[in-house]
Amino acid sequence: MTYIHGTEAAEQSRLAALNDWMNDAYLREAAIAPGERVVDFGCGLGHLACRFALCARAPGRVVAFDSSAEQLAGARRAAGASRPCPEFREGDVLDPPLKDEEWGTFDVAHARFVLEHVRDPLAVVRQMVRTLRPGGRLVLADDDHAMLTLNPGCPEFSTLWVAYMRTYELIGADPLVGRRLPTLLAEAGATPERTALVDFGSCAGSPTFSVAVSNLAGVIDTARDRMIESGLVSAEAYGRAMSALRAWATLPDATIWYAISFAQGRVP
Repeated sequence: MTYIHGTEAAEQSRLAALNDWMNDAYLREAAIAPGERVVDFGCGLGHLACRFALCARAPGRVVAFDSSAEQLAGARRAAGASRPCPEFREGDVLDPPLKDEEWGTFDVAHARFVLEHVRDPLAVVRQMVRTLRPGGRLVLADDDHAMLTLNPGCPEFSTLWVAYMRTYELIGADPLVGRRLPTLLAEAGATPERTALVDFGSCAGSPTFSVAVSNLAGVIDTARDRMIESGLVSAEAYGRAMSALRAWATLPDATIWYAISFAQGRVP
């Protein structure tokens, strides 16, 4: 798994703000029930895993893992002494850090913002299937970056966004994987049973607009060096596009249309 945004402090702050903004709406879709046992693939800073633990309402019901020791350290700090708390483990989504007796016992296997960063998302979803008890459900959520629309248009930034999507393709990942989630579920042996879009767009005048703009700028900024080094954009063009975004954000009708794709499936 190649996370192109890194794990620096600025990226951790961006992710924390994003979680604070969208997790309430996301939890309504994920619908973790009291007593459910959950395994969270690629938990990052653990904000969502902690909310899952609160939904499950019992200790030891959520196992959350990530390949980044830095992210996990942040997750443990954020969780603090809260109870119930997830059990955080270090491990890769293609080689989940589960005990032999844990495989096939979970009610829910979850992954959000993970599949867009791996070369073989189907292999990850197949591992998720293996963690579930009969009748268990898979919950997948990921980006389809082509969904992003700015209105009024901001051509300089839109061109930069296309270059950003190309960074995924250069590492063998899929920036449009969100639209393929039901297909991945079916190919992994689960029955797709529900889809949704979880909005995280905003418009000028909304209290969330500054967060939306900061997230958009931040997700691009962490990929800046990779885009320039790969020849996808020049440093000068990058600077002009970001200046254009800042100017665009001052428009009274500036609107970001964007959502994360959500799909749920169930194993036999």
